Amino acid sequence: MDRLSNTVRPYAWGSTTAIPALLGVAPTGEPQAEMWMGAHPGAPSRITRTGTTAEQSLTDVIAADPARELGTATVEKFGPRLPFLLKLLAAGAPLSLQVHPNLDQAKAGYADEERRSVPIDAPHRTYKDANHKPELICALTPFDGLCGFRRPLEAAEAMEGLGVDSLKPYADLLRAQPEEAALREVLTAILTADPDEMAETVTAAAAAAERIGGDYAPYARIAHHFPGDAGVIAAMLLNYVRLQPGEALFLGAGVPHAYLDGLGVEIMANSDNVLRCGLTPKHIDVPELLRIVRFEATDPGILRPEASPSGEELYETPVDEFRLSRFDLSPGAALADLTADTPQILLCTAGAPKAGDVGLAPGASVFVPAGEQVLVSGTGTLFRATVVA
Repeated sequence: MDRLSNTVRPYAWGSTTAIPALLGVAPTGEPQAEMWMGAHPGAPSRITRTGTTAEQSLTDVIAADPARELGTATVEKFGPRLPFLLKLLAAGAPLSLQVHPNLDQAKAGYADEERRSVPIDAPHRTYKDANHKPELICALTPFDGLCGFRRPLEAAEAMEGLGVDSLKPYADLLRAQPEEAALREVLTAILTADPDEMAETVTAAAAAAERIGGDYAPYARIAHHFPGDAGVIAAMLLNYVRLQPGEALFLGAGVPHAYLDGLGVEIMANSDNVLRCGLTPKHIDVPELLRIVRFEATDPGILRPEASPSGEELYETPVDEFRLSRFDLSPGAALADLTADTPQILLCTAGAPKAGDVGLAPGASVFVPAGEQVLVSGTGTLFRATVVA
């Protein structure tokens, strides 16, 4: 197995303290939003193989011998690349309100933009690749987010409770239409409203939310970071969720969501396809967004891990690109054999467990090639990321 050297991305919304605290290092003063573990070309992990002195990117190592590193079954199912990206995610401010396409939509959208010769790095480019991007976030601290549409009547009551006259037309639409039509019509109206008029509405709504507090407090916080942004009103259409440590959310295709605050372990299919619908200065492709959003009220579906006799606690999801589980290792427990025919990344988040002869501190991680034996011992918490091949 290989100890990973990982890149921390300093996105503006990142916490300045959460990742340094987990790693046991002093904060730098700049946001530290995500630590990436995997073979994403944007910031691949780096390894130093036994018998060599030069550091290599995990992307290059896998490309040199995909079958050896990933296993034949993984290559046959997903191609010669690691299908997932594992992250530590530390939100100190809200991320953009966003949604991801399904696999067919991603393939079609990518092919269309390629056919139209839209540069891959163009600000208005929607599809960066031909893959879908399901994802799962597991809380390490209390973690706030928005996930899926709530019932239109609930959203209408929330808007009316602010006492802002310019929100009344949206509330009336939510009460008058069938569910799907109501959500579609109101989100469309919010995203296509006159920017100056919307900014006034957001300002008034934020002031009311600040004054009322309680259930409205999250919207006041969002508006503090995104004054005048239509996404503040769009956020009121969604379920507000607070995860406790160990709880998780799965975000499938078409489900609008945003992370607001907290530290978590995130795993996703290895894709960059994001369609934004607010809380961002970046391009919003409204027609395409409206095509892929699932306009239905949903329960956020908080996941709790399912324990097995081996001590592995699995977060069940309906995708094969990733499989996330957790081990809480106790003093004196028997060795856990994690050997598998698929590639794995093991991430320590607490304590001092050992993977084979490799000691792990919080924030440390290793890559385990397919088929390589790995026995885990010691005490602490270890996350295991792999695939279903």
